[in-house]
Order: sequence, then structure tokens, then C-alpha cells
Amino acid sequence: MIEINNITKKFGDFTALENMTFTVQKGSIYGLVGYNGAGKTTLLKTIADVYRATDGTVKLNGEIIADNGNIKEKIFYVADEIYFVANSTMDKMAQFYAGFYKNFNFDTYKKLSEIFGLDTTKRLNGFSKGMQRQAEMVLALSTRPEVLLLDESFDGLDPAKRTLMRDLIIEYTRETNAIVIISSHNLHELENMCDHVGLINGKKLVINTSVDDMSASVCKFRVIFNDKRDKEDFPGFDIKNFKRDGKIITMVIAGDYDEVEEKLADMAPLLLEKYPLTLEEIFLNEMEALSYDITKIF
Repeated sequence: MIEINNITKKFGDFTALENMTFTVQKGSIYGLVGYNGAGKTTLLKTIADVYRATDGTVKLNGEIIADNGNIKEKIFYVADEIYFVANSTMDKMAQFYAGFYKNFNFDTYKKLSEIFGLDTTKRLNGFSKGMQRQAEMVLALSTRPEVLLLDESFDGLDPAKRTLMRDLIIEYTRETNAIVIISSHNLHELENMCDHVGLINGKKLVINTSVDDMSASVCKFRVIFNDKRDKEDFPGFDIKNFKRDGKIITMVIAGDYDEVEEKLADMAPLLLEKYPLTLEEIFLNEMEALSYDITKIF
């Protein structure tokens, strides 16, 4: 289990993360979302001990990660900006990582390289961005880490390789009971692979829940009445977002699906439909991006 305990990270007078606390269990794929600059990369680097926390601790299996070589060799961090040793090939990088990770498996390395169709004898600086990401993921999985930290690791991949990468991460987690924490701007992608999700906003973790619980706690409803109604006509509902187009009303309402639907049905609408929110809709709603007025700009 990864434990993030009251983590604060400052760069001079700037606070990037503030009093952040959560845990990630073994066998879990945890999706980390937030706007650009929210602190996702800073958090991943702090977990990996690339950055030292200003306050708080990060533990793996009860042991503090910072300055703990035996624990750090169980963690692999795939950065957004991929770096390889100058003029190296995948084979040379495999030997390099094998010197740090005692569980490096060359059989896994060979099989994954073949799956992705990568020539392990060619220089990595001649690879495209997408191929470099594939190469780093092959190397990362070959170390067989207990904790895999992925920072925007799907960028630059074509749809087929994105699907392959997702399936490999899910399978690796299932077989090894590893912990995967992945940040991504592709919320649909996270929704299809993560069992838990965290949303960073304002330097803090404002959502930390399972995907199932999150989907069950808020829902979108579309209702039509004979008369025109406004938000004030729906007392007793925890309405997160309200839009009206004539008599058609679309609302995002927090609460139990069935209870909210029953209360709306008691108001005798002509039409009542409910839809589960996607992860992207929940994210936009939390960030209040749905209320932006983009009319009359041009």
C-alpha cells in the first residue's frame, strides 16, 4: 500500500501541493486528474522521491520511501519527458536498468519488445516520440515494479498502441497485484482502466474515490414539464449544474440515483430520463468549466 500523509511541496514561496493525504491499495489502478499545472507531476515525483516533500511523508508497505534504496527499487517512474542515456539502444538501457532493479526480467523485456515491434538494437534517439514511449514502457514493465508511476504516458501513441498499453497495464496489475498511479488528460481512457480516481484542484485533492462510488453519487437528469421551470422550482435537490432550453431541463444532481429519480417523478414530469456522468463530465463539473460563457468573443 502507498500512503501519502499530509504532503506539502513548496518551491521557494510557491506551494505546489498542500496537505495532501490518501492511500492506494495493492492491485489498484489510481487515475490522477487535474488541470495543467495543478500538481500531478509534482505529486508523482514526490512519491518517487525525485522531489523531497517539504512536509509530510510517503510510505510503501509502511516504510518511508525517501532515501530508502531497498524501497525505491520497487518503484518505477515513467516521466512525461522521456530521457534515455545519450546514443543508447533499448538493449543498453535494459542493461542499465538491470543494474538498479534486481527483478529486471529479460524474458519479459524480449516478449514486450516483440509485441510492440521495436528494434532493440537501434538507437533510441532515432525513434519517434510514440516509439520512445513504448520503449520506456517496455523497460518499466520489465523491472516488474511494485509501484508503477505513469505521467501522461499515453501521449504520442496511435489508437492501437494506446489500447495495447492500457491492456498491458491492466493485465500487469492483475497478475502481480502491483500499484499503478497514472496521470492523464484523456479522462475517457482513465475511466476505462482505473478503479479509483483523484482530482487535484487548488493544490489539494478535492476528489478521492472509487470510480463506482463516484458514478453512483452524482447523475444527470433530463426532464420536461408542461410549464417553464427554473432552478428555484427544485428545492431539496443538490443541483450541481442546471441548464434550461425552453421546457427541457438538464440537471446534474448529487445523491442516490433512485431517490433523486423518485423525487423528480413525484413532480409529474412529461419526460424523465437519467444518465450516469462520465469521468470527464464529473471533472468539468468540479472545475466549474461548464459555466464558462464563450459567446460574443468573436
